[in-house]
Amino acid sequence: MTTFFGALLLGGLLGGMAPAPSVQDSLSKADTLSLVQGQPLVLDDSIPQSYIDRIDENYKAWFAARRDTVAYADSAALAAAAARVAPCPDSLYLARMDSIRSGVPLSFNGIVKNYIELYTRKRPLQVASMLGLAEYYFPIFEQALDAAGMPLELKYLPVIESALNPRALSRAGACGLWQFMYSTGRMYKLEINSFVDERRDPVRSTQAAVQYLNDLYGIYGDWILVIAAYNCGPGNVNKAIRRSGGKRNYWDIYYYLPRETRGYVPAFIAVNYAFRYHKEHGIAPMPSTFPPLCDTLVIADGLHFEQIASQVDLSVEELRDLNPQYRADVIPAGYGKTYTLQLPYDYVGAFIDRQDTIFAHNRSRYFDDSHRTADPRSRIKVHAPDMGAEGKARLLYTVREGDVPGAIALKFGVRLADLRYWNNLNKRMTIRVGQRLVVYVPEEKLAQYKSKAAYAGKVDNTAPVPREELAEGEYTLYTIKSGDNLWDIAKKYPGITNRDIMRWNGLSDADVKRLKPGQQLKIKI
Repeated sequence: MTTFFGALLLGGLLGGMAPAPSVQDSLSKADTLSLVQGQPLVLDDSIPQSYIDRIDENYKAWFAARRDTVAYADSAALAAAAARVAPCPDSLYLARMDSIRSGVPLSFNGIVKNYIELYTRKRPLQVASMLGLAEYYFPIFEQALDAAGMPLELKYLPVIESALNPRALSRAGACGLWQFMYSTGRMYKLEINSFVDERRDPVRSTQAAVQYLNDLYGIYGDWILVIAAYNCGPGNVNKAIRRSGGKRNYWDIYYYLPRETRGYVPAFIAVNYAFRYHKEHGIAPMPSTFPPLCDTLVIADGLHFEQIASQVDLSVEELRDLNPQYRADVIPAGYGKTYTLQLPYDYVGAFIDRQDTIFAHNRSRYFDDSHRTADPRSRIKVHAPDMGAEGKARLLYTVREGDVPGAIALKFGVRLADLRYWNNLNKRMTIRVGQRLVVYVPEEKLAQYKSKAAYAGKVDNTAPVPREELAEGEYTLYTIKSGDNLWDIAKKYPGITNRDIMRWNGLSDADVKRLKPGQQLKIKI
């Protein structure tokens, strides 16, 4: 997303720009020859690897680490079902695209087709995960877009930007569902400080994105150009229009745009298609961990997530998922400054009934109320990450292929900032395969986390998971019933995953598919 936006860019569009570089600066020799001969350009239909990597990275960081808590029977079966769907002929794609009633024009060509097949055939798990999350996020987007009288199809932009991951952080520093840069976020009145980052707030960032998109529409009067400008900035779109001789059709200026932006609009069209026709491609939504109904409370005094979790049956991680804007698990309210807290609807009553106890619980550990200052943040005690503190155990984790820091932090139930602190990671959080990372975990859960450390990373699905020998009396026997699968069985035992059951019983993925009612499985107790 663009880093700045203002009068200079408006002036550029209206004709005050410096002379543009020649067309040949942006085109290959073959493309230039086509222009000279008056022939149409052969558009580059390849998908940038960086775009594919971004989809996979967001999936691994956000969804893959939650496989133990996401109720989906068999992800391998989903991938197989999507692969069995025969490729669509262009005529069928065209018919389906024509049937979509969209406020944003949706074109179809070979480039769009490649992106459609990327989502529906090559990345069905990612689409399934995002379809599940869309049930929570899309109503937020649609309400804001509808209130502004804008096309509801713009709700698909965060799918491309962040894969619906509110904590997504790009290499350029763009953050949140809508991937705002710091300067653009501040320009649209988003609060960003050590404790709050409203770029990660689903409601506030959506309101800012709607305003920004509306401002862009005031310049171009064309939603497709608005979408392109949202990705690369209005300055680059202005240059592309100028270099094309003043043309204002996206496909006419396609080759004058930055390469990544050339695929951004086709990706937007493809996501529109994939989300509307996912059933036809054998893709079903993967249920998310979000509650079906939530409510918002106004908090007028400082509060830590651990204070809430101690009195209400919610984990700190669940509170983080519903309130991703709070960077340090702290709601820095007080002295006239209020903030919102999102809770599952069923827990709002319990919070209100116990709020005095919640605010008083271990208050001196998190807040110093003796300093009566106007700035609420100055009275918050910022503690260094617990290292070797009482009740904590040191664990070493070896980085495997496909690992990312966010997924590792979630695996062990620690904050990403703590993982970075313990291991002196750089700002880009670069890790390498084989690197050993220090993690501090609760002593009572050391055995459980050692198990995760030993069997993380990629698994050879053709071979049995190494069996963990269990002594008599360490396990109970579970008899498989009709309709059971490992996900459902694991959910019956808190803290146990399907991989744990496979390890204790020496099962491969192929063995799991052959399990039958009446068979018995060892479950460690």
